Amino acid sequence: MYLLEPRPQPSRRMRWLAPLIAVGLTLLAGSVLFWALGKSPLQSFHVFFIEPLSSANGWSELLVKASPLILIAQGLAVGFRARIYNIGAEGQLIMGAICGGGVAIACQHLQGVWILPAMLLAGALGGALWGGLAAWLKTQFRAEETLTTLMLTYVAGFLLAWLVNGPWRDPDGMNFPQSVMFTDPALFAPLFDGYRVTASVLITLAVVLFFALYFRRSFLAYQLEVAGQAPAAARFAGFSARGGVWLSLLLSGMTAGVAGVAEVAGPVGQLNLNISPGYGFAAIIVAYLGRLSPLGMVLSGLLMALVYLGGEAAQVSLQLPAAITGLFQGMLLLFLLGADAFVDNRLRRRVAVSA
Repeated sequence: MYLLEPRPQPSRRMRWLAPLIAVGLTLLAGSVLFWALGKSPLQSFHVFFIEPLSSANGWSELLVKASPLILIAQGLAVGFRARIYNIGAEGQLIMGAICGGGVAIACQHLQGVWILPAMLLAGALGGALWGGLAAWLKTQFRAEETLTTLMLTYVAGFLLAWLVNGPWRDPDGMNFPQSVMFTDPALFAPLFDGYRVTASVLITLAVVLFFALYFRRSFLAYQLEVAGQAPAAARFAGFSARGGVWLSLLLSGMTAGVAGVAEVAGPVGQLNLNISPGYGFAAIIVAYLGRLSPLGMVLSGLLMALVYLGGEAAQVSLQLPAAITGLFQGMLLLFLLGADAFVDNRLRRRVAVSA
Protein backbone atom coordinates (compact mmCIF):
# COMPACT_ATOMS: atom_id res chain seq x y z
CA MET A 1 0.00 0.00 0.00
CA TYR A 2 1.28 3.47 -0.83
CA LEU A 3 0.73 6.83 0.80
CA LEU A 4 1.74 10.43 0.15
CA GLU A 5 4.28 11.71 2.63
CA PRO A 6 5.02 15.48 2.85
CA ARG A 7 8.48 16.42 1.63
CA PRO A 8 10.65 18.21 4.22
CA GLN A 9 11.69 20.78 1.60
CA PRO A 10 9.75 20.83 -1.71
CA SER A 11 11.92 21.60 -4.73
CA ARG A 12 11.58 25.19 -5.90
CA ARG A 13 12.75 24.19 -9.38
CA MET A 14 10.15 21.44 -9.67
CA ARG A 15 7.43 23.82 -8.52
CA TRP A 16 8.17 25.99 -11.56
CA LEU A 17 8.53 22.97 -13.84
CA ALA A 18 5.18 21.51 -12.71
CA PRO A 19 3.11 23.71 -15.10
CA LEU A 20 5.26 22.59 -18.04
CA ILE A 21 4.79 18.97 -17.00
CA ALA A 22 1.04 19.56 -16.74
CA VAL A 23 0.95 21.09 -20.23
CA GLY A 24 2.94 18.17 -21.63
CA LEU A 25 0.62 15.60 -20.03
CA THR A 26 -2.40 17.53 -21.31
CA LEU A 27 -1.03 17.36 -24.85
CA LEU A 28 -0.36 13.65 -24.45
CA ALA A 29 -3.86 12.99 -23.13
CA GLY A 30 -5.26 15.20 -25.89
CA SER A 31 -3.49 13.05 -28.49
CA VAL A 32 -5.17 9.96 -27.09
CA LEU A 33 -8.51 11.78 -27.05
CA PHE A 34 -8.24 12.89 -30.67
CA TRP A 35 -7.19 9.39 -31.73
CA ALA A 36 -10.18 7.89 -29.89
CA LEU A 37 -12.47 10.34 -31.72
CA GLY A 38 -11.06 9.20 -35.06
CA LYS A 39 -9.05 12.37 -35.68
CA SER A 40 -5.39 12.68 -36.53
CA PRO A 41 -3.58 14.04 -33.44
CA LEU A 42 -1.12 16.04 -35.56
CA GLN A 43 -3.86 17.58 -37.69
CA SER A 44 -5.97 18.25 -34.61
CA PHE A 45 -3.16 20.01 -32.77
CA HIS A 46 -2.45 22.06 -35.88
CA VAL A 47 -6.09 23.18 -35.92
CA PHE A 48 -6.08 23.74 -32.17
CA PHE A 49 -2.84 25.64 -31.65
CA ILE A 50 -1.44 26.78 -35.02
CA GLU A 51 -4.34 27.81 -37.24
CA PRO A 52 -5.79 30.34 -34.75
CA LEU A 53 -2.51 32.29 -34.86
CA SER A 54 -2.00 32.14 -38.60
CA SER A 55 -3.44 35.62 -39.18
CA ALA A 56 -3.42 39.08 -37.64
CA ASN A 57 -7.08 38.63 -36.74
CA GLY A 58 -6.16 35.49 -34.82
CA TRP A 59 -3.61 37.38 -32.74
CA SER A 60 -6.20 40.08 -32.13
CA GLU A 61 -8.68 37.48 -30.88
CA LEU A 62 -5.98 35.99 -28.67
CA LEU A 63 -5.60 39.35 -26.92
CA VAL A 64 -9.38 39.75 -26.70
CA LYS A 65 -9.66 36.50 -24.75
CA ALA A 66 -6.39 36.72 -22.82
CA SER A 67 -7.00 40.21 -21.44
CA PRO A 68 -9.90 39.37 -19.06
CA LEU A 69 -8.27 36.10 -18.02
CA ILE A 70 -5.03 37.84 -17.05
CA LEU A 71 -6.84 40.74 -15.38
CA ILE A 72 -9.00 38.49 -13.20
CA ALA A 73 -6.12 36.15 -12.35
CA GLN A 74 -4.00 39.05 -11.04
CA GLY A 75 -6.65 39.84 -8.42
CA LEU A 76 -7.29 36.21 -7.54
CA ALA A 77 -3.59 35.66 -6.88
CA VAL A 78 -3.70 38.12 -3.97
CA GLY A 79 -6.11 35.89 -2.08
CA PHE A 80 -4.63 32.59 -3.22
CA ARG A 81 -1.26 33.60 -1.77
CA ALA A 82 -3.03 34.16 1.55
CA ARG A 83 -5.00 30.88 1.27
CA ILE A 84 -8.24 32.79 0.67
CA TYR A 85 -9.95 30.98 -2.17
CA ASN A 86 -12.26 33.18 -4.21
CA ILE A 87 -13.78 30.94 -6.85
CA GLY A 88 -16.64 33.30 -7.63
CA ALA A 89 -14.84 35.74 -9.92
CA GLU A 90 -17.37 34.89 -12.61
CA GLY A 91 -20.13 36.39 -10.48
CA GLN A 92 -18.01 39.43 -9.68
CA LEU A 93 -17.37 39.89 -13.41
CA ILE A 94 -21.13 39.77 -14.03
CA MET A 95 -21.81 42.29 -11.25
CA GLY A 96 -19.15 44.60 -12.67
CA ALA A 97 -20.76 44.31 -16.09
CA ILE A 98 -24.19 45.04 -14.62
CA CYS A 99 -23.03 48.13 -12.72
CA GLY A 100 -20.91 49.47 -15.56
CA GLY A 101 -23.58 48.60 -18.11
CA GLY A 102 -26.17 50.36 -15.99
CA VAL A 103 -24.18 53.58 -16.28
CA ALA A 104 -24.01 53.16 -20.08
CA ILE A 105 -27.76 52.59 -20.31
CA ALA A 106 -28.51 55.58 -18.07
CA CYS A 107 -26.22 57.78 -20.20
CA GLN A 108 -27.49 56.46 -23.52
CA HIS A 109 -28.46 59.92 -24.80
CA LEU A 110 -25.51 61.78 -23.27
CA GLN A 111 -22.08 62.63 -24.60
CA GLY A 112 -18.86 63.04 -22.66
CA VAL A 113 -15.46 61.51 -22.09
CA TRP A 114 -16.43 60.92 -18.46
CA ILE A 115 -18.91 58.14 -19.29
CA LEU A 116 -16.38 55.34 -19.80
CA PRO A 117 -14.36 56.19 -16.62
CA ALA A 118 -17.67 56.28 -14.72
CA MET A 119 -18.50 52.82 -16.07
CA LEU A 120 -15.11 51.49 -14.96
CA LEU A 121 -15.55 52.96 -11.49
CA ALA A 122 -19.06 51.54 -11.18
CA GLY A 123 -17.86 48.14 -12.41
CA ALA A 124 -14.96 48.07 -9.95
CA LEU A 125 -17.31 48.98 -7.10
CA GLY A 126 -19.86 46.37 -8.21
CA GLY A 127 -17.25 43.61 -8.31
CA ALA A 128 -15.80 44.75 -4.97
CA LEU A 129 -19.29 44.76 -3.44
CA TRP A 130 -19.83 41.16 -4.51
CA GLY A 131 -16.42 40.16 -3.16
CA GLY A 132 -17.00 42.21 -0.01
CA LEU A 133 -20.26 40.38 0.67
CA ALA A 134 -18.33 37.10 0.79
CA ALA A 135 -15.71 38.76 3.03
CA TRP A 136 -18.44 39.93 5.43
CA LEU A 137 -19.96 36.44 5.58
CA LYS A 138 -16.54 34.95 6.33
CA THR A 139 -15.46 37.44 8.99
CA GLN A 140 -18.86 37.65 10.71
CA PHE A 141 -20.16 34.09 10.40
CA ARG A 142 -17.05 32.07 9.41
CA ALA A 143 -18.76 31.07 6.18
CA GLU A 144 -16.34 29.40 3.78
CA GLU A 145 -15.53 31.77 0.94
CA THR A 146 -15.26 28.88 -1.52
CA LEU A 147 -18.99 28.26 -1.05
CA THR A 148 -20.25 31.81 -0.68
CA THR A 149 -18.37 33.20 -3.68
CA LEU A 150 -19.60 30.31 -5.83
CA MET A 151 -23.23 30.69 -4.73
CA LEU A 152 -23.10 34.45 -5.24
CA THR A 153 -22.09 33.75 -8.85
CA TYR A 154 -25.48 32.17 -9.48
CA VAL A 155 -27.24 35.08 -7.78
CA ALA A 156 -25.41 37.51 -10.09
CA GLY A 157 -26.33 35.42 -13.12
CA PHE A 158 -30.02 35.39 -12.20
CA LEU A 159 -29.92 39.14 -11.56
CA LEU A 160 -28.46 39.71 -15.03
CA ALA A 161 -31.10 37.44 -16.59
CA TRP A 162 -33.89 39.37 -14.84
CA LEU A 163 -32.52 42.73 -15.98
CA VAL A 164 -32.07 41.86 -19.66
CA ASN A 165 -35.43 40.07 -19.76
CA GLY A 166 -37.19 42.86 -17.90
CA PRO A 167 -36.41 46.51 -17.13
CA TRP A 168 -33.26 46.75 -19.26
CA ARG A 169 -34.42 44.76 -22.28
CA ASP A 170 -34.00 46.52 -25.61
CA PRO A 171 -37.51 47.44 -26.83
CA ASP A 172 -36.27 47.08 -30.40
CA GLY A 173 -34.40 43.84 -29.76
CA MET A 174 -37.11 41.45 -31.01
CA ASN A 175 -37.63 40.13 -27.45
CA PHE A 176 -34.07 38.81 -27.20
CA PRO A 177 -32.64 38.98 -23.64
CA GLN A 178 -30.30 41.88 -24.23
CA SER A 179 -29.95 45.58 -23.51
CA VAL A 180 -29.62 48.37 -26.04
CA MET A 181 -26.29 48.61 -27.83
CA PHE A 182 -23.99 51.03 -26.05
CA THR A 183 -23.18 54.33 -27.73
CA ASP A 184 -19.64 55.34 -28.71
CA PRO A 185 -18.85 57.29 -25.49
CA ALA A 186 -19.53 54.07 -23.54
CA LEU A 187 -17.24 51.89 -25.66
CA PHE A 188 -13.49 51.32 -25.67
CA ALA A 189 -11.82 52.42 -28.87
CA PRO A 190 -10.34 49.67 -31.08
CA LEU A 191 -6.62 49.31 -30.56
CA PHE A 192 -6.15 48.65 -34.27
CA ASP A 193 -8.52 49.49 -37.11
CA GLY A 194 -10.43 46.47 -38.37
CA TYR A 195 -9.81 44.27 -35.32
CA ARG A 196 -11.85 43.57 -32.19
CA VAL A 197 -9.09 44.09 -29.64
CA THR A 198 -9.71 47.33 -27.77
CA ALA A 199 -7.80 49.76 -25.60
CA SER A 200 -8.98 47.84 -22.52
CA VAL A 201 -5.87 45.65 -22.88
CA LEU A 202 -3.90 48.69 -21.72
CA ILE A 203 -5.79 48.51 -18.43
CA THR A 204 -4.77 44.87 -18.10
CA LEU A 205 -1.16 45.81 -18.77
CA ALA A 206 -1.30 48.54 -16.12
CA VAL A 207 -2.81 46.11 -13.59
CA VAL A 208 -0.07 43.54 -14.30
CA LEU A 209 2.61 46.19 -13.66
CA PHE A 210 0.82 47.30 -10.48
CA PHE A 211 0.68 43.79 -9.03
CA ALA A 212 4.27 43.09 -10.06
CA LEU A 213 5.30 46.05 -7.88
CA TYR A 214 2.76 45.16 -5.20
CA PHE A 215 4.04 41.60 -4.74
CA ARG A 216 7.69 42.67 -4.89
CA ARG A 217 7.65 45.87 -2.86
CA SER A 218 4.56 45.96 -0.65
CA PHE A 219 4.80 45.03 3.01
CA LEU A 220 1.06 44.39 2.92
CA ALA A 221 1.59 41.65 0.34
CA TYR A 222 4.18 40.12 2.67
CA GLN A 223 1.68 40.21 5.55
CA LEU A 224 -0.94 38.43 3.47
CA GLU A 225 1.49 35.72 2.36
CA VAL A 226 2.67 35.10 5.91
CA ALA A 227 -0.96 34.88 7.05
CA GLY A 228 -1.57 32.20 4.45
CA GLN A 229 1.63 30.22 4.94
CA ALA A 230 1.93 30.48 8.74
CA PRO A 231 -1.25 31.73 10.47
CA ALA A 232 0.23 31.31 13.96
CA ALA A 233 3.27 33.40 13.07
CA ALA A 234 1.03 36.05 11.54
CA ARG A 235 -1.05 36.27 14.71
CA PHE A 236 2.11 36.49 16.82
CA ALA A 237 3.36 39.34 14.62
CA GLY A 238 0.06 41.17 14.97
CA PHE A 239 -1.06 40.82 11.34
CA SER A 240 -4.83 41.19 10.93
CA ALA A 241 -6.48 38.06 9.56
CA ARG A 242 -9.79 39.91 9.08
CA GLY A 243 -8.05 42.67 7.17
CA GLY A 244 -6.42 40.11 4.91
CA VAL A 245 -9.76 38.53 4.08
CA TRP A 246 -11.32 41.89 3.23
CA LEU A 247 -8.39 43.10 1.17
CA SER A 248 -8.10 39.86 -0.81
CA LEU A 249 -11.77 39.58 -1.70
CA LEU A 250 -12.20 43.29 -2.41
CA LEU A 251 -9.17 43.41 -4.72
CA SER A 252 -10.11 40.24 -6.60
CA GLY A 253 -13.68 41.48 -6.90
CA MET A 254 -12.49 44.82 -8.29
CA THR A 255 -10.32 43.27 -10.99
CA ALA A 256 -13.12 40.91 -12.00
CA GLY A 257 -15.58 43.80 -12.08
CA VAL A 258 -13.30 45.86 -14.31
CA ALA A 259 -12.95 42.83 -16.60
CA GLY A 260 -16.74 42.70 -16.83
CA VAL A 261 -16.90 46.34 -17.90
CA ALA A 262 -14.12 45.74 -20.44
CA GLU A 263 -16.23 42.99 -22.02
CA VAL A 264 -19.54 44.86 -22.24
CA ALA A 265 -17.82 48.09 -23.31
CA GLY A 266 -15.60 46.22 -25.75
CA PRO A 267 -16.22 43.09 -27.80
CA VAL A 268 -19.81 42.55 -26.55
CA GLY A 269 -21.03 46.15 -26.71
CA GLN A 270 -24.17 45.55 -24.60
CA LEU A 271 -25.52 43.52 -21.71
CA ASN A 272 -26.68 40.03 -22.61
CA LEU A 273 -26.55 36.50 -21.22
CA ASN A 274 -23.28 35.69 -23.02
CA ILE A 275 -20.99 38.28 -21.48
CA SER A 276 -18.42 35.68 -20.47
CA PRO A 277 -17.67 32.13 -21.66
CA GLY A 278 -16.48 31.29 -18.14
CA TYR A 279 -13.53 33.67 -17.82
CA GLY A 280 -13.96 33.90 -14.04
CA PHE A 281 -13.56 30.14 -13.61
CA ALA A 282 -10.81 29.73 -16.20
CA ALA A 283 -8.84 32.51 -14.49
CA ILE A 284 -8.39 30.20 -11.49
CA ILE A 285 -6.44 27.82 -13.71
CA VAL A 286 -4.53 30.78 -15.17
CA ALA A 287 -3.51 31.94 -11.69
CA TYR A 288 -2.18 28.56 -10.57
CA LEU A 289 -0.62 27.68 -13.91
CA GLY A 290 1.24 31.00 -13.72
CA ARG A 291 2.43 30.14 -10.19
CA LEU A 292 0.64 33.25 -8.85
CA SER A 293 3.34 35.37 -10.48
CA PRO A 294 2.21 38.46 -12.45
CA LEU A 295 4.42 37.61 -15.44
CA GLY A 296 3.66 33.90 -15.18
CA MET A 297 -0.05 34.65 -15.28
CA VAL A 298 0.42 36.67 -18.47
CA LEU A 299 1.94 33.61 -20.16
CA SER A 300 -0.64 31.19 -18.78
CA GLY A 301 -3.42 33.61 -19.74
CA LEU A 302 -2.20 33.63 -23.33
CA LEU A 303 -2.13 29.82 -23.29
CA MET A 304 -5.65 29.60 -21.90
CA ALA A 305 -6.87 32.11 -24.49
CA LEU A 306 -5.33 29.91 -27.18
CA VAL A 307 -7.28 26.95 -25.78
CA TYR A 308 -10.47 28.98 -26.20
CA LEU A 309 -9.56 29.86 -29.79
CA GLY A 310 -8.49 26.30 -30.55
CA GLY A 311 -11.74 24.94 -29.20
CA GLU A 312 -13.71 27.24 -31.49
CA ALA A 313 -11.55 26.26 -34.49
CA ALA A 314 -11.96 22.56 -33.67
CA GLN A 315 -15.74 22.91 -33.68
CA VAL A 316 -15.64 24.33 -37.21
CA SER A 317 -12.81 22.35 -38.83
CA LEU A 318 -13.04 19.02 -36.98
CA GLN A 319 -16.76 19.01 -36.13
CA LEU A 320 -15.98 18.47 -32.47
CA PRO A 321 -18.45 19.50 -29.74
CA ALA A 322 -18.13 22.80 -27.87
CA ALA A 323 -17.26 20.85 -24.73
CA ILE A 324 -13.76 20.23 -26.13
CA THR A 325 -12.60 23.58 -24.71
CA GLY A 326 -13.76 22.76 -21.20
CA LEU A 327 -12.29 19.28 -21.51
CA PHE A 328 -8.83 20.64 -22.25
CA GLN A 329 -9.14 23.15 -19.41
CA GLY A 330 -10.19 20.38 -17.04
CA MET A 331 -7.31 18.12 -18.06
CA LEU A 332 -4.85 20.96 -17.63
CA LEU A 333 -6.13 21.66 -14.11
CA LEU A 334 -6.15 17.95 -13.20
CA PHE A 335 -2.55 17.40 -14.30
CA LEU A 336 -1.43 20.63 -12.64
CA LEU A 337 -2.95 19.60 -9.31
CA GLY A 338 -1.42 16.14 -9.69
CA ALA A 339 2.03 17.56 -10.46
CA ASP A 340 1.79 19.93 -7.48
CA ALA A 341 0.80 17.04 -5.25
CA PHE A 342 4.03 15.22 -6.10
CA VAL A 343 6.07 18.40 -5.73
CA ASP A 344 4.85 18.80 -2.14
CA ASN A 345 4.71 15.07 -1.34
CA ARG A 346 6.49 11.86 -2.20
CA LEU A 347 4.97 8.44 -2.76
CA ARG A 348 6.06 6.08 -0.01
CA ARG A 349 5.26 2.45 0.46
CA ARG A 350 3.67 1.66 3.79
CA VAL A 351 5.45 -1.19 5.50
CA ALA A 352 3.12 -3.57 7.29
CA VAL A 353 4.04 -4.10 10.92
CA SER A 354 3.81 -7.72 11.95
CA ALA A 355 2.11 -8.54 15.23
